[in-house]
Amino acid sequence: MKNLEKKAHAYALKNAVSYDGKAKVGSVISSLFNEGLKKSEVKKYSKKVLEIVKEVNSLSIEKQKKEFENLKDKVSERKTREGLEELPNVKRKKVIMRFAPSASGPLHMGHAMTASLSYLYVKKYRGKFYVRIEDTNPENIYPLSYKMIEKDSKWLFENAAEIVIQSSRMNLYYKYTEKLLRKKAVYVCTCSQKAFEEYVKTKTNCPCRNHNVKENLERWKKMLSFDSKNNFKQGESVLRFKSNMKDKNPAMRDFPLARINTKKHYLQKSKYRVWPLMNLAVTVDDIEMKITHIIRAKDHMDNAKRQEMIYKTLGKKLPWTGFLGMFKFKDMDLSTRKFKQGIKEGKYSGWNDKKLPTLASLKKQGYKPDAFWKFAEQIGLSESDKVIDKKEFFLLLDSFNK
Repeated sequence: MKNLEKKAHAYALKNAVSYDGKAKVGSVISSLFNEGLKKSEVKKYSKKVLEIVKEVNSLSIEKQKKEFENLKDKVSERKTREGLEELPNVKRKKVIMRFAPSASGPLHMGHAMTASLSYLYVKKYRGKFYVRIEDTNPENIYPLSYKMIEKDSKWLFENAAEIVIQSSRMNLYYKYTEKLLRKKAVYVCTCSQKAFEEYVKTKTNCPCRNHNVKENLERWKKMLSFDSKNNFKQGESVLRFKSNMKDKNPAMRDFPLARINTKKHYLQKSKYRVWPLMNLAVTVDDIEMKITHIIRAKDHMDNAKRQEMIYKTLGKKLPWTGFLGMFKFKDMDLSTRKFKQGIKEGKYSGWNDKKLPTLASLKKQGYKPDAFWKFAEQIGLSESDKVIDKKEFFLLLDSFNK
């Protein structure tokens, strides 16, 4: 640790001398990676590095230059990475990426950390960026979220993102479902949930799997139909992807793609009764929007595998996908459900209450979008989980909020 402190001090002085007397925590940490610092150790040493940078920045530039002369032998001449590492599979600098928040509430700092990295890559390659609001679960919609997400996105992404609402694209999902039905890649299952769970457990094919294309198309029509005398009711049927019931991962075995939900939708009212589940809607949208690269949290690895199966069935080229580790806060919850409850109970004055980690609150407190960009850039494409407390997180975020 003592040796690392000396190196951190030397790199802080070097960075300050190069940038008008003001060193940056992120640049110093990047340099320390060349000295053997591991990304998993950043949390351990970040507070000390921040203290060193503050101390260096308090010096006059003349003093910084003088001190650097005495410590420059501690600085490695090896090249350190500046900015983002290159994305693979970039052809003609064509990069199209997306960020897909749920319509369950406004954006918070967890969203910002994940989405900022994708946006930075779109900026780097002068590509196209979508914010796709996922609202195909009528039971999970917070009506104010549409305008809130749009407003937050305009601020965080410099008004450069195209906003898309999934529920306005229902006919596309139906069109692709028919394609999959005709390819014999999906089927309409009428087994009870309990019965299907037993098939999954015993790695046995569901009887509905054996129906031909004609039978499945008829069943699909019955799912869509509003004729109460000749349709399936909610809970009586589900569209499933025909994967492999012997897959070593039970979650991959004939997973569902669409179901009946008759709850009134906030935007679409009662226009539709069959709603796509995430893996169908996301795959269709990614294909139609020609998404080339995806950065997502690593807890979506199973979903990425499911979507890859659908891509292959449709004969489409799969986007490159990178995964990010999770930010786990010791003393802070990022549940919008709990935020809503707190607002309702009077614990918070509103979505921009300074006690909340929402973007509306952070913007009101004076944080700038590029603070999140710099933080995300510093972490980069790492699958390592980060456990951090609220105070430490904001110390780091403050260092980027210049």
